[in-house]
Amino acid sequence: MEKPQLIKDGKRLDGRDFDELRPIRITAGVIKNATGSAYLEWGNNKVLAAVYGPKEVFPKHFADPEKAIVKCRYAMAPFSSLEEHGRAGPNRRATEISKVTREVFENVIMLEQFPSTEIDIFIEILQSDGGTRAAGITAASVALANSGIPIRDMPYAVAAGKIGDQLVIDVNKIEDNYSDADVPVAISPNLGRILLLQMDGNLTKDEFSRLLGMVEKAGTKVMAAQRQAIMEMYKQ
Repeated sequence: MEKPQLIKDGKRLDGRDFDELRPIRITAGVIKNATGSAYLEWGNNKVLAAVYGPKEVFPKHFADPEKAIVKCRYAMAPFSSLEEHGRAGPNRRATEISKVTREVFENVIMLEQFPSTEIDIFIEILQSDGGTRAAGITAASVALANSGIPIRDMPYAVAAGKIGDQLVIDVNKIEDNYSDADVPVAISPNLGRILLLQMDGNLTKDEFSRLLGMVEKAGTKVMAAQRQAIMEMYKQ
């Protein structure tokens, strides 16, 4: 299949500038029987995140007497995508994203306050259009803040990329499929740490540095949406 032209007349196919995010809307506290939850719409992505715990570890032999353990399940609903990874049941991609997402939150949850317990994070992709791991982390971060579980920071994530010679922010599905580089990044803004950095493709050192700067700039808008969701919940 011939690679489609992703940039026309200085704009991306959906009309966005290179550093422009798709619209983001987040609602906290959407699942009443969860400890914390959030629903996120990011462009055409629709994501539901829920947090349960701290609770008893099962199986018990996995318990850590010094801190809580984190379990994370990222999954795509069978109807979320026409592609193979949208089928029912676990697959390698979902397992990998679950693992890296768990590691993000292990770095910000105050696990030492809840020894011999577990905290479960569920991320369900209801509709997929590129950058779903970034959207999932962003939603789960709000769900954690909603839960009241002590955290050191509220991380955000952005899926960046490269199309030809042009660096872009917040890649959608067609850009993800045909871009020259795909770089999902999760950042802990208050701690000043990168919690997730993956790259599929090639970037020069200068491109990589500039792309991180674009992610951090875009992150201010993602953080604003996260905080707005928490504020709206308390207003209600």
